[in-house]
Amino acid sequence: MPISEKRSALGRHGAAVRWGSKNSDDTARDLAAARIAEYVSAVVASAPPLTPEQRDRISSLLRPAALAGGAHE
Repeated sequence: MPISEKRSALGRHGAAVRWGSKNSDDTARDLAAARIAEYVSAVVASAPPLTPEQRDRISSLLRPAALAGGAHE
């Protein structure tokens, strides 16, 4: 059984924190993204098909800076 993206990210982040790595912020971000992706995948798999308008509205939630006209990083 392949290791999930979330589990792999969790391991990398745990090691980064444990060893005081300078990239622990990056690994925390990767772990958050993996958790979100896993959750969204599960929700999408259990939901009925969405209309294009519904997909556009939901995907816009991931791009708040683009809607506001600024950079979010």
